[in-house]
Amino acid sequence: MPTWAPFRLQVGFNGHSWLACRLDEAEIEYELAENVFLFIEDFEAAQRLADRFRAQSLHRRLNRWAKQVLSFLERFSSGYHSCFRQVEYTTDVVFRRQADLQPLYNTIVRTAVHSLQANQVATFWGRKLTRAYQGEAGNDFSTCFRGTRIRHQMGPTAIKLYDKLGLVARVECTTNDVSFFKAYRTMQQRDGNRVRKLAPLRKSIYSLHALRQLMHAATARYLAYIATIDAPDAPLKALHRMSRSVKQKGRFYQGFNLFLETDYRLFVTLVRGEWAIGGFQARDLRSRLSKLTPSRCSYLFKRLRTHGLIKKVGRHYKYYLTKLGRRLLVTTLHLRETIVLAKLCKTQA
Repeated sequence: MPTWAPFRLQVGFNGHSWLACRLDEAEIEYELAENVFLFIEDFEAAQRLADRFRAQSLHRRLNRWAKQVLSFLERFSSGYHSCFRQVEYTTDVVFRRQADLQPLYNTIVRTAVHSLQANQVATFWGRKLTRAYQGEAGNDFSTCFRGTRIRHQMGPTAIKLYDKLGLVARVECTTNDVSFFKAYRTMQQRDGNRVRKLAPLRKSIYSLHALRQLMHAATARYLAYIATIDAPDAPLKALHRMSRSVKQKGRFYQGFNLFLETDYRLFVTLVRGEWAIGGFQARDLRSRLSKLTPSRCSYLFKRLRTHGLIKKVGRHYKYYLTKLGRRLLVTTLHLRETIVLAKLCKTQA
C-alpha cells in the first residue's frame, strides 16, 4: 500500500488465470499446470474467448481494486491513470508426448543460438538494426535445473523460447517499455491539428489492442523462423520418402534406389550445374540417358514429381530440383561415392 504521493499501485494480471475462468463459464474442459495449458477441449473456442479481452474491462477492475486498497481515493477527482510497466505475450505449441518435443526443441535452441545474428533478431519486431541504434541486441542461452531457455533481445524487448513441463514449447514476447513498438495512431500537433501517422505506442492500457497485434506478429515471425529448422529425424524421413513407393490416383509410382545403375545415372544427370539456372526438359534427359523412350521419360518425370524431387515452372515444360530433391540427391551421391564404395574397396583389398 503506497503511503506517499503519487500513491503508485502495482498490479500483476495473469491472462492464463483469466482465461481459465472464462473456460469454466463456457464449460470447456482444460488442464492448467504452472501457468500453462496442457490440454484444452476446444482450442479454437479458447482462442475466441481470449480475443474478447478488452482494456475497458481491465480498467474497471483496476479502479475497483484501487478503491479497495486506498480509502481516500474519492478525494481525488482525476482518479487513477493505468499504464503498462511490463507486458508478456505468449504463444504455446502443445505436444502430446515429451518424446516428440524434446529432440526437436534441443535442435531448435542450439541452432538458433548459433545462427541468429543481431540484425536478424531485429526483424522479428519488424525493425532494422542501423548504426544509430545504441541499445543491446543479441542472443542469450541459459541452462538451469528446470531446462534450457534461449532469449533474443533488442533493447527493452525480448523473445524467449523455452519448454514448459517438457510438453509445451512456449514463445514469449516481453517488453519493459511499450513505446518500443510503433503503430499508426492519431496525434495532436502543436498547432492543434490532428494527424494520423506512425508513432511509438503510449504506455496507457488502452494501447493493449495495438500492442497485442504487434507482439503476435513478432511471435509469428519467430515461429516461422524455427519452422525452417529441420527436425532430427527429417533426414531419415526424407530418405524413406524417396525410396518407398507412392500411390496417387490409384496408381503406384516406384521409389528410387541409389544402388541401381539406372537411378544412379539419373541422379548424376539431375545434379548437373547447368540445370540450376535454366532448368531441364524431357529432351535433355533423353539425350543423356540411353534407352529412355518418350513414354518412359514421362513416367520418370511423374515419379520425380510425386516424390517431391522436382517441380514444374509455370506453364513451361521446364523442371527444377526442389530444395528437398537437391539435398537428397547430393547427399546420397556423396554417400555412395565417398563412403560406401570406399569401404567396399578397403574390404576387397
